[in-house]
Amino acid sequence: MTDQVKLVVVTGSGRSGTSSVAGTLKRLGLYIPQPEVETDERNPRGYYEPLWVAEFHKWLLNPIPVRTIDSRPTAGRIAKKAVTPEVEQRLKSWLVEQLATGEKQILLKDTRAYWVYDLWQRVSTQLDTQLTSLTMLRHPAQVVRSRDTAYLTDMDRSFRQKRETTNVAAWINAAFETERATRGNPRAFVPYYDLIGDWRAAMARAGAQLGLRYNDTSGHHPVDDFIDAGLNRSKPDWEGLEVSPTLVDLADRAWDAMNGLVETPDDDVVMKRIDGLRREYRELYESSAAIALDETTAQVAKVRRKLKARLAKAEAEIERLKTGG
Repeated sequence: MTDQVKLVVVTGSGRSGTSSVAGTLKRLGLYIPQPEVETDERNPRGYYEPLWVAEFHKWLLNPIPVRTIDSRPTAGRIAKKAVTPEVEQRLKSWLVEQLATGEKQILLKDTRAYWVYDLWQRVSTQLDTQLTSLTMLRHPAQVVRSRDTAYLTDMDRSFRQKRETTNVAAWINAAFETERATRGNPRAFVPYYDLIGDWRAAMARAGAQLGLRYNDTSGHHPVDDFIDAGLNRSKPDWEGLEVSPTLVDLADRAWDAMNGLVETPDDDVVMKRIDGLRREYRELYESSAAIALDETTAQVAKVRRKLKARLAKAEAEIERLKTGG
């Protein structure tokens, strides 16, 4: 074991258990830069996410915009183009401050990190630290149901159908992007079922893959009181979700392939399989976008009409005020 500082990036699709595994790692002795994102009604048990990291990724990605999970195969390329020398220096300056704490295992959880993982890699290399990643895996149907509960409860059927379809597609794209971005670095993939079923076994495997040091886990441990199997309330099947059979089939095959990396994170056969699925997804996305071109054009025209009407109303009000009417 070297004395080199380890940066542990926890990522994965939103609602996949990233907060649960980050909370587990904190209780196992890893350091989370302070302050952390505050709890809220969507995650009352805590996010275990450095506030600076969350705000940094929002500042960088929201204006583009690139979503936390984004269905566009080009989203990663768009995110990379947003990285400037100034952006890189901003991250480097913050990381220098964290290294000054003397901590040797720094936990950097944010579900958006994979979009700019190469940025983190460059800065980590410049500072002579080792970048590692832990990606949470949760079945896409469970993720979509969890997102529905958190964000779509009051929406109508048509809107939910669109969001469910987009979120499944985004899960697939995020899985492929994360896998590709983290190749060549120490990495671990942890299924959510494994974490809540037997956290000791799941974290021992991930810890060995990443070269982490934990505090003593023998006997009763704080993680025993933190991990709650009852948190897994979503079913790993597609019943009740209005997603096309073609997309469901691709999502299931992507899920199966990603799980092939749990025991051996750099299995060449599995990575080649994922490359093939990535190409298949891109073709499906481009075909779907072409089919929906008229709908997209109509929606853009509708937004433009609304903006034009609002502008005309504002100009009329300005004129009224000028004339004292």
